[in-house]
Amino acid sequence: MQVGALAYWRCEDCEARFLDPARYPSAAVERAHYLTHRNDPDDPGYRGFLAKLATPLLARLPQGATGLDYGCGPGPALAAMLREAGHAVALYDPFFRPDPAALERTYDFVTCTEVAEHFHRPADEFDRLERLLRPGGWLAVMTSFQTDDARFAGWHYRRDPTHVVFYRAETFRTIAARHGWDCEIPAKDVALMRKPDNNA
Repeated sequence: MQVGALAYWRCEDCEARFLDPARYPSAAVERAHYLTHRNDPDDPGYRGFLAKLATPLLARLPQGATGLDYGCGPGPALAAMLREAGHAVALYDPFFRPDPAALERTYDFVTCTEVAEHFHRPADEFDRLERLLRPGGWLAVMTSFQTDDARFAGWHYRRDPTHVVFYRAETFRTIAARHGWDCEIPAKDVALMRKPDNNA
């Protein structure tokens, strides 16, 4: 698909749509753009937005679970919400919290809110996320699902210069099947995937 000067490709297996990698933004451009976001952890509106993921995830977690907010950004509001619910949450972000030690542990859950659309190598990223999960752990992803090809060119989400891959609900079902995970879509734009615990 061509949108102006930009070419997009579609995966025939998982239905994800990708920007031509030659047009991916540089790290400096990405970081500068992220700094324009206003994601205040104390903003009730932003917390309400994140609750679309937090509420179904919290309903599935045991008490005192340990998690990682992967791609937490400069204002890790979701981590604050999960900590308030009694869970321990580590932070990782390649630009704002580049702590390699956070990637050397395993967790009961990993969250990715408004992060997966930025993945330049999504298959590698989901492989990494699997390694971060303990058996029985949850991977919780929130990103705007693409639904209508006819509206793709004018879609606000596509116009963000740091968004390079776009997912459908079917994309997450395919990713989950590839890894042997269970997959639920509890709300629009939210996928919860559970790594099986073969010892349970």
